[in-house]
Amino acid sequence: MDIRIGIANTPREISFESSETAGEIEKTVAAALDAKSSYLTLRDDKGKVYVIPTATLAYVEIGSDASRRVGFVA
Repeated sequence: MDIRIGIANTPREISFESSETAGEIEKTVAAALDAKSSYLTLRDDKGKVYVIPTATLAYVEIGSDASRRVGFVA
């Protein structure tokens, strides 16, 4: 699952892949925002942990569950 996170007033975004489903990621983000938590924690495929302050969270883009195609499509 590809995840892209935009941070307010920052030209770059955080981009990584996670083994969680789109639904799990959406629930995690929504729970942090609904609880007015000061940060959001997500983990990537390789075990890295991302702690993002919710006050500066601009957007969270969650990719599709479809696997990437490799090669040529006829």
